Amino acid sequence: MESSCDETGVALVDAGGEGPPRLVAEALHSQAAMHEAYGGVVPELASRDHIRRVLPLARQVLERAGCGVHDIDLVAYTRGPGLAGALLVGAGVAAALAAALGRPALGVHHLEGHLLSPFLAAPAPSFPFVALLVSGGHTQLMRVEGIGHYELLGETIDDAAGEAFDKSAKLLGLGYPGGPALARLAQSGDPGAFALPRPLLHGSHGAGLDFSFAGLKTAVATQLRRLGPEPDVQARADLAASTEAAIVEVLVAKALRALRQTGLRTLVVAGGVGANLKLRAALDAGAARMQAGVHYPPLALCTDNGAMIALAAALRVQAGLERPQRPQAFDVLPRWPLAEAGRPALA
Repeated sequence: MESSCDETGVALVDAGGEGPPRLVAEALHSQAAMHEAYGGVVPELASRDHIRRVLPLARQVLERAGCGVHDIDLVAYTRGPGLAGALLVGAGVAAALAAALGRPALGVHHLEGHLLSPFLAAPAPSFPFVALLVSGGHTQLMRVEGIGHYELLGETIDDAAGEAFDKSAKLLGLGYPGGPALARLAQSGDPGAFALPRPLLHGSHGAGLDFSFAGLKTAVATQLRRLGPEPDVQARADLAASTEAAIVEVLVAKALRALRQTGLRTLVVAGGVGANLKLRAALDAGAARMQAGVHYPPLALCTDNGAMIALAAALRVQAGLERPQRPQAFDVLPRWPLAEAGRPALA
């Protein structure tokens, strides 16, 4: 069960066969339409909507899988990071279900779910690899040696890439969520029309693997002021395309730099921004020049979903990192570094 922010996701995976666990059924409800009127996620509304959605979605999943509730062996949920109230909904329902069934429960790190989600695609990646995690709240590069073995290589020092998309889209008067809306507008624009900054890509910081996108949002606001109060459609499309190009260039350059610095030849891309088609095309082209491979989750599983949480739980159990127990209590961790999730939660 996934309920960390504004999507309620429930999924069932089968880990009984050879190879990676298999997705049996999943269901997802997005709150985007509800939050659009506010221009962003309202935590209290998000929590209340998770309460309404989680059990009907669970019933849908079991029906699609042709399973009964007593066929469940383990109940996994997102323990963090995320919105505290939203996390508590999924954690509370998962722990209650596990207790009622006499089954164990396991709290999963949200970003570990994203990081491992390409194992639901074919072909699945092989360890070790570099992971680029790009979402609305996180932009990180990780070295991944295996399940539970994560080394942080670089991260954003301010806004994440997804925030840069969303905030720029809001400045352009686009809807929520802003990233997909900006990408659609950019299709009819000229990516070279505006000279926008590529933060931490050149100069004294050029060799590093950290990111910074706050200055890009400021540059977009400055260009809009220069265009006047009512820029024409083409100017807005050009600015959207230029913004997308700047974000993509930084992400691609840093990801390829991480491959060179680690000597690895496999890149895994996960998180909502990983669905951006310009980013995928640029990463594929850059990796091909290095004779490296790139792996993505299925497009439908780039945003938050229950499948990645069930998968991560199954892989951790298979790797011997967890001995899940029947829940006596549960907690959530709204702030939880991924490196700290690598170690077993239970001795």
